[in-house]
Amino acid sequence: MTDIFSLLYLWLKSAHLIFVIFWMAGLFMLPRFFVYHQESAPGSAENDLWIERERRLIKIILNPSMIIVWILGLYIAYEISAYKEGWFHAKMLFVLALSAYHGWMSAYAKKLARGERTLEGKKLRLLNEVPGVAAAVIVILVIVKPF
Repeated sequence: MTDIFSLLYLWLKSAHLIFVIFWMAGLFMLPRFFVYHQESAPGSAENDLWIERERRLIKIILNPSMIIVWILGLYIAYEISAYKEGWFHAKMLFVLALSAYHGWMSAYAKKLARGERTLEGKKLRLLNEVPGVAAAVIVILVIVKPF
């Protein structure tokens, strides 16, 4: 560990966790937005509001948070040599899956903006559980380090 990194480690780790919380909050909110969006009448003023809310959530919270999480996480992992550990590889698998979920949700927001409503509210409510399950597994991997 470099001297500068050792001085900043707790600050970097804190920032990483703060942006994980922001990212997760957005991942919980977006499918709920989709449920409400799909309940609005196509072409209505309410529909347009949901399109704008979803766009802002993705652009202002989700995308920047995910990018910062990745940058800080990879830097910290490199500095502490976490990439040599089995728990880290498993964590990365789940973070990659969450990133793919994020990408899929962003794409679905664009579909909704075009008026394509391909999922039912029940499926969107179930999708809302994905980030919670992934977060639970990631926290266990990072704290317990089972392997």
